[in-house]
Amino acid sequence: MPRQSTKTLMIHARIDPKLKKSAESIFSEIGISTTEAIRLFLKQVELHKGLPFPVAIPNEQTIAAMAEENNPATLKRYRSFRELRDRI
Repeated sequence: MPRQSTKTLMIHARIDPKLKKSAESIFSEIGISTTEAIRLFLKQVELHKGLPFPVAIPNEQTIAAMAEENNPATLKRYRSFRELRDRI
């Protein structure tokens, strides 16, 4: 029987600094390191035999809603929260 290696491999990834800092802050709050979080993610990929969450290409309606949300000129404005609430 072949002997299992106890070696580990290093992963290098380029990550947006703001994203890294934000994620590390969250990991710190829950008491894990970035390395542990990556290990957990990879284990979940292995267990699910794919990404451990749904990933889909947005449909036309979702794309239109995102475009509208990103264009301040198309957003409705309300004078107060009460006005907004009354319109819902």
